[in-house]
Amino acid sequence: MDICKIYTDCGALLEGHFLLSSGNHSNFYLQSAKVLEEPKIAETLAETLAQEIQKANLRVETICSPALGGILAGYELARALGVRFIFTERVQGAMVLRRGFRVQEGEKILICEDIITTGGSAMEAGACVESLGAKVVGFASLANRGICERGLKPTHKEACKLPALPFFTLADFDFEMYPPDNCPLCQHSKPIKPGSRGN
Repeated sequence: MDICKIYTDCGALLEGHFLLSSGNHSNFYLQSAKVLEEPKIAETLAETLAQEIQKANLRVETICSPALGGILAGYELARALGVRFIFTERVQGAMVLRRGFRVQEGEKILICEDIITTGGSAMEAGACVESLGAKVVGFASLANRGICERGLKPTHKEACKLPALPFFTLADFDFEMYPPDNCPLCQHSKPIKPGSRGN
């Protein structure tokens, strides 16, 4: 499956000057919402990701996604795996579980995002459900910005916030990223903030 072609064909691979959720700047942005607005494509991507998880024999009882960006990807993955789906959301800056969602002690949860950059939001979602007694058994995303390593026992780069738990993704997009105080793109334009925390 050519994930890059799917993102390009859906108009989801954007080029410009972007402020990422991590705080870094980049001249490329993956707008997964443009891919996931097509239910058949979302279903196919989730089924392919589910197959990778099943091949690893990882026991997953529930998928949890951080709102808003991860909800569609997580829901479709849960459907493909035949497990429950819940999501966390930010309230006054902190990731919380609301809307009557509950987790059981030791419940095996996989955190699913649409895109993993540093894994910060995924880690916050994981910390939230673990604080309530669940156990995070791994992470998954449709696409990966290349900072975090995929695999069953990944060795992440220093900037990656994910722990050394299994990480499944369909494609790595290793785009250049710049710290905001040393961004060559800023010489020509101001960054825009797309996605669920921007426009």
